[in-house]
Parts: sequence; structure tokens; C-alpha cells
Amino acid sequence: MTDRPASPLMAQPIFEEEILPPGTEVIAPARSDAFAFVALLTGSTALAIGPWFVRMADVGPIASGFWRLALAIPFLFLIVRASKQRFGRQDAKLWAMLAIAGLFFAVDLALWHEGILRTKLANATLFGNVSSFFFAGYGFILARRLPNRMQACALVLAIVGIALLLGRSYELSRAHLVGDLLSIGAGLAYVVYMIAIERARTRLDTWPVLAIATVVGAICLLPTAEALDGSVLPHDWTPLLCLAIGSQVIGQGLVVFAMGRLSPVVVGIALLSQPLVSAIVGWVAYGERMTGPDIAGALALAAALVLIRGRD
Repeated sequence: MTDRPASPLMAQPIFEEEILPPGTEVIAPARSDAFAFVALLTGSTALAIGPWFVRMADVGPIASGFWRLALAIPFLFLIVRASKQRFGRQDAKLWAMLAIAGLFFAVDLALWHEGILRTKLANATLFGNVSSFFFAGYGFILARRLPNRMQACALVLAIVGIALLLGRSYELSRAHLVGDLLSIGAGLAYVVYMIAIERARTRLDTWPVLAIATVVGAICLLPTAEALDGSVLPHDWTPLLCLAIGSQVIGQGLVVFAMGRLSPVVVGIALLSQPLVSAIVGWVAYGERMTGPDIAGALALAAALVLIRGRD
């Protein structure tokens, strides 16, 4: 089975001069897909749990990024085979897009994992999620229109919700400045990754796209980890295996799947649910009780998700 929408409609090229090779199948995103939306939220939740495994790993932050990708590669190719999705004979433009996705994903992981260890987790979560706002903005540029009333309300509610959730723990200081800047850089790199993936998903199925980008990212991260982290081999493989399966196979897999069926606006706002997941995990795992502002922030984010899901 593949995850191609049943609709026979062909997606229009983003640029007028872009001409697809004869016989190329274009995968058009469905305007409303409840299953894809649930998959997106599930994938976002898995990604939000990833930083805890990064902190538990007994290797450097870049090495943990490498193992997140390297350990996921066999699983991804097995899923490609089991799902009968094909890589096919693609043109140079598509391979270039996948290479760009893998390169910038490697940059994102290197900066993000380093930032997680150099700043407060709330800061890293906040700054790393700047990608969600930029990707939603990319969706408006792609559609050549401004947000409608419902989308604007969803964006405002999402911003308010994140501010309330992180208000108690967010802190700017010299001690956290490097980690904050690294997290911002990671978020910007992730924007490029998402745009490249979104373009590739109009031409290729979920698992081949993710498998190729993952291989490219791992190739980029290995020499970087050896140069900057020193030791790459861990003593305890458990956190890294959980990171690979949870964040890369499940998290990224579901997000990439959803990006082929939902607009960038929906994807961008839905990914803002990650700070909410972080707050819940902190409450359950570490006894960090959710106060009134925390609950209000959670409700604001939930309302934003309902609004953006209601009509794309």
C-alpha cells in the first residue's frame, strides 16, 4: 500500500517554468484529511519527547544526532520494502531536493542537540519551534494570500498558548545565550528541511523521501561528530535506539507523511503542539505541576489546533 491520495488531480508546479518529466506522478495534498492530521499530531508528540533521550545519551550531542539517523536507516528501508513504495527513476532536481533536505536536517540536529545541553529545555523548545511559524508563513506565500480570519485566530491562540506554557521557565541570560542561539539556528535550518521535504513529497512517497534524506543526514553528521565530539561509540545503546525509533522513524515518518496531505499552514501550527507535550511530560515524569497559566496555555493551543483543523 502507498500513501498517495486517491484524488487524480495533479498538483500545479510552484514555478511556471518547472516542467515535470513525462510519466512523473505528482502527489497532490488533500485539503482535508483527518487521518493525516492525527498522524501529524502523533509525530509531533514523538518529536517533543526526543530531547529527553538526547540528555540521557552517553555520547556527545552531534554523535547522538548521527545515531538517531544511522540506527533508523535499516528500519526505514524495511518499511519502504514492506509498504511497496518505490524510489523510482527520478530526475536530478528531485535528488537535489532530497540532498538539500538531508543536509539541512543534519545541520538542524547538530545545532539543536548542542543547544539542548547548553540552555534550559524550555528555551530550546521555544526557539527550536520558530520553524513552525516560518513554515506556516511559507504556506501563505505558496498560496499567494494572507491568513483568513480563522487562520489568524489560530496563529494568535498558538502564540498565546506557547507564551503561557513557557512563561514561568523561559529565561534569557548570558549563561544560556549560546544555547539559545544554537536553538534558533536549528529552527531556521529545519525550515529549509521542511520546505525541501514538502517539495519532494509532491513527487515521491513518504518512506523513500525520509529514507534518502536520513542517509544523507547521517553521512553529513558522522565526520562532524568525530571531529567535534571525539568518541562516537556509546556504552548504553538504549537512549539512542529510543531516539532513532521514536523521533526519526515514528516522529519524522508521520510528519513527512502528513506533509504530503496537509498544507504548510496546518503543519506549521500543528507542530507548535510540542511545547504542550513538553509541559505534560514534565508534569508526569518530574512532578512539575501545571499551574493556572499552564492550563490556560494548553487550552489555547488546543483551540488553535481545532480552528486550523476545521478548515484549511
